[in-house]
Amino acid sequence: MKPMLRLGLVLSVAALLAALVSLVWTPYDVTQMAIAEKLRAPSVAHWAGTDHFGRDILSMLMAGARVSLAVALVAVGIGAGLGVPLGLMAAARRGSWLDELIMRGNDLIFAFPSLVIAILITATFGPSALNAIIAIGIFNIPVFARVSRAGALSLWTLDFIRAAQVAGKSRARISAEHILPNIANLLIVQGTIQFSLGILAEAGLSYVGLGAQPPIPSWGRMLAEAQTFVTLAPHVALAPGLAIVLTVLGLNLLGDGLRDALDPRLKGRLT
Repeated sequence: MKPMLRLGLVLSVAALLAALVSLVWTPYDVTQMAIAEKLRAPSVAHWAGTDHFGRDILSMLMAGARVSLAVALVAVGIGAGLGVPLGLMAAARRGSWLDELIMRGNDLIFAFPSLVIAILITATFGPSALNAIIAIGIFNIPVFARVSRAGALSLWTLDFIRAAQVAGKSRARISAEHILPNIANLLIVQGTIQFSLGILAEAGLSYVGLGAQPPIPSWGRMLAEAQTFVTLAPHVALAPGLAIVLTVLGLNLLGDGLRDALDPRLKGRLT
């Protein structure tokens, strides 16, 4: 295993373990305020210090990891679950009205960043983690549609696909049985990348107040609340900032490593 892939795996697993452990245990109750302990520097009692309400930052980081990873994972699931079938349908009907409809619809969604979509959704239904998931998931649909369509188009001209057509298999069956397994490596790598982007998007939405709402901890909202105290207690902003950076870095390194491992064209060039 290459060093960068190993580092990405370690960072990603660490974030996942923190999220899973927070389901059953955190060093302190994340909803418990202790004003007398506010803005304390990192110490033995509070490894990452406390915030302006006296809450333990490490506990909030663990609970925030659960929110960030859950939002990003479900959003990627929505994007892949809807985008991949659309991309396969477009590739199977290349040049048809269905292909044009799907791809122009993707272009329309791409014209609106996830933040704009989130604003539209929250203006109607109110800010929440669920609406952040919907916004990020909608933005992921055209990404997976384009990746799956591009990968599928490169396969439809190959001999084994033509043989399946001669055997009488329908386009839908060929897409499911032959195309999808052969583009799975592309989708896995893209899923890893979109997962990291989903964490960034969730942090951004929470930063502007459109993500998870109090008392649910969120890395983005922790950053937003910490900006007032950056000069007085820099650790309040440093902790969630590092959590976002390291998690996104780990997922990106993991995605790069998986791309190198799964793409047969790159295997001969790896050192």
